[in-house]
Amino acid sequence: MKLKKGDNIIMLSGKDKGKTGTVSAVLPNLNKMVIGGLNLIKKNVRARKQGQKSQIISKERPVSISSVALMCKSCGKPTRVGFSIAEKSKIRICKKCGAEV
Repeated sequence: MKLKKGDNIIMLSGKDKGKTGTVSAVLPNLNKMVIGGLNLIKKNVRARKQGQKSQIISKERPVSISSVALMCKSCGKPTRVGFSIAEKSKIRICKKCGAEV
């Protein structure tokens, strides 16, 4: 998995195309991720206890990893992720500018 929790991403497709956000959860077994503030749905929640009110809440739903791209910190453009081995450690690099992500 090339994208991790805390990465800044941009949506490439869907209703939130062009918007940016931060990865809040990664689901590698489903090839999906949850992005804070994007792909929101409305959900009706019933009252569970006496005196509690029913309400409509906004909930973030997972999106496919193929519909997002990483935003590079140094060049500020959407990019693919590459890997480089340096001093016995594997680091992620930007494919456009070559900077460490």
